Amino acid sequence: MGDTFYTLEAPAEGWYKEKMSKFLAFAVPVDSAAEAKEVISSFQKKYHDARHVCWAYMIGAARTEFLSNDNGEPSGTAGKPILGQINSFNLTNIVIVVVRYFGGIKLGTSGLIVAYREAAREAIAAGTVIECHEQATIGFTFPYLVMNDVMKAVKDPEVKIVDQIFDNACEMTIKIRADLAGAMTARLCGIDGVSLRD
Repeated sequence: MGDTFYTLEAPAEGWYKEKMSKFLAFAVPVDSAAEAKEVISSFQKKYHDARHVCWAYMIGAARTEFLSNDNGEPSGTAGKPILGQINSFNLTNIVIVVVRYFGGIKLGTSGLIVAYREAAREAIAAGTVIECHEQATIGFTFPYLVMNDVMKAVKDPEVKIVDQIFDNACEMTIKIRADLAGAMTARLCGIDGVSLRD
């Protein structure tokens, strides 16, 4: 199915050492490029004393939104190998940051590529890969009188209630697997007084 993708269940860490240089790798699951950039920024602040903080991220089930950065390392020796590991494991909705503490001995282009690749691989290997599904958000309003019907409709293991307001006029926002969203919308619209929000 097109909406299925793989990511990490929780943040994971790995490290790699080569000729006195230490490479600390952090793999963090994220939902958007903006969130990935926040994670990168937090690591840049935390490891401000490191020589390089290189990274790569991949977003979306289609795996078409991605970016990598060498952060001062020779072009293509850091961000690309990190992104290569994300691709090797077929992951998305993930950012991997690799922090390098320089040990005084230059590694050369091929040495850097190996080091960044291995550090990223170690971080992924330390985590748990899970299967996920693209989510769709449905927001709607309904009169209090049909509350029971609405609650029956959304009582589904695939539905996560994100927000709800119960008053004379009620509101609810739910998340559901994208491939099930059409059927859920139809079910909700079949209840008297339910209207979808944009």
